[in-house]
Amino acid sequence: MTNTKSKESKVTMTSVFKTIIWPRRKQLFLGLFLIIISRLSGLVLPGASKILIDDVIPSNDLDLLKWLVLGVVAAITIQATTSYALTQILSVEAQHLISVLRSKVQKHILQLPIRFFDNNKTGELVSRIMTDVEGVRNLVGTGFAQMVGGVLTAVISLVLLIYISPMMTIYVLVPVIIFGLISLKAFGKIRPIFRERGKINAEVTGRLTETLGGIRVIKGFNAEEQEIKTFEAGVERLFLNVKASLTATSFVTSSATFLLGLASAGIMGIGGYMIMDEQMTFGDFLAFTLYLGFMIAPIVQMSNIGSQLTEAFAGLDRTEEIMNYPLEDAQGYRNLMLPNFKGDISFQNVSFAYEEGKEVVKGISFDAPAGSVTALVGTSGSGKTTIAGLAASFLNPDSGLITIDGNDLQKVSLKSYRSQLGVVLQDDFLFEGTIKQNILFPRPNATESDLLQAVKAAHVQEFTDRFEDGLDTLIGERGVKLSGGQRQRIAIARAILADPKILVLDEATSNLDTESESLIQASLKQLMKGRTTFVIAHRLSTIRQADQILVIENGEIKERGKHEELIASQGRYYQLYTYQARI
Repeated sequence: MTNTKSKESKVTMTSVFKTIIWPRRKQLFLGLFLIIISRLSGLVLPGASKILIDDVIPSNDLDLLKWLVLGVVAAITIQATTSYALTQILSVEAQHLISVLRSKVQKHILQLPIRFFDNNKTGELVSRIMTDVEGVRNLVGTGFAQMVGGVLTAVISLVLLIYISPMMTIYVLVPVIIFGLISLKAFGKIRPIFRERGKINAEVTGRLTETLGGIRVIKGFNAEEQEIKTFEAGVERLFLNVKASLTATSFVTSSATFLLGLASAGIMGIGGYMIMDEQMTFGDFLAFTLYLGFMIAPIVQMSNIGSQLTEAFAGLDRTEEIMNYPLEDAQGYRNLMLPNFKGDISFQNVSFAYEEGKEVVKGISFDAPAGSVTALVGTSGSGKTTIAGLAASFLNPDSGLITIDGNDLQKVSLKSYRSQLGVVLQDDFLFEGTIKQNILFPRPNATESDLLQAVKAAHVQEFTDRFEDGLDTLIGERGVKLSGGQRQRIAIARAILADPKILVLDEATSNLDTESESLIQASLKQLMKGRTTFVIAHRLSTIRQADQILVIENGEIKERGKHEELIASQGRYYQLYTYQARI
């Protein structure tokens, strides 16, 4: 994502209030009610201490002492009960919100265009989904309620302090106000640090995911040391970021300790003088000191909560950034439903570039009638896969028009179009699980006979019969326990089971040995029957029966025609074919 995009996405307190806090107002109001009761119960002890010293002890009133102790015990019980209930209500709701937000972000990311995934690491996106939203627990959880409760306690304590001694209260307020100004300044600087931490964490996670996924390549090139150093550098960046945030927060905490310590020292001196001068009783002084503690503790606590809220806002900034990214199937744009199309595809002067000014496909035009096979031939990097990606609606043309049955493909609902699309890629992705689960992926509710038919057509049973668990064999992450040819046949079986109208085969037989290839050729021929098929193949022997062959060079169609026609014209296709034949 661009830096411009990042700058645009800054979450405001108003938007957070509308989208996160207000919809959960019932739980929050209940939480605030409980915290008010809890904090009011906490204020009983200082008042009771004053009564104990000024009234009960001098008069030896045992009856009043008994009621005083019972009142304090009742207040403590209420405080403990409300604190427990508060955690149960708000902390559980906060965790529920995290799970809802994670699902929302994951849903949004899955609906983003392929180009987005080409520009972002998998591990980075995992971090965006799992980590960035965690901070909201401080908005809905006990953090927010504690902050409001802290403010309430501080205000009530301040009123009681003024009642006991206005002069001492004014002295106390000066360092408290200075501390408040320091905190506001510090938290303004901490938010960008937290935001940067989320970014660094995503980058480190992304690289680590790549490292673990490519472990065979790393070991094969003896590159462990290199990857260790890369990871250490990332972790060091993360450490320096955390260090910066800790420095800022510890400065706030140290300021609190120093300024509030000065206030306490001043209170000791002023209070001692006033007691000796008989302007204040010892009970008043003790009550003032305890109430002062009740006023200061929430302020210090708020510095920690402020840090947590800043972290929450930084995470929400990054979440908002990704949620603002336009969806692949934007509403009101792709709303044409084609439940049953024939499959006539037409490219009309189509151009496409991954980077501005560097066109990969340049003004190509061709028709692929329903049920026909179009083969794309050319050297690596000529634009074959990009053309197939455009036909599969993974990419959108920068200029020109692609139509399906005469309808602009960019106006057709992707769900409608892709429900009748099948793909077999060169490095086809298999999910961790069993062979059966992977074949059933496009149609989880397919019948057993449909499954077995697909298995037989793709000759999957040729190797599953040798496995002890057959189709229920676990294949490991990305099918690591299978050979390339076996993975390819499972991918073909998956496409056969999907029974699509449009089929994209990108190097579908590249990972097969000669024996497997001969088995698959018949299956592919059966699979392509009646379907609009796009075939990309380096092995030109696999596309001899195609209805049309397009020779792509530098993103342009250099030749087109059937196999025999192109051989007879002795052009580029003839060169490629005879070169392979010699090999």
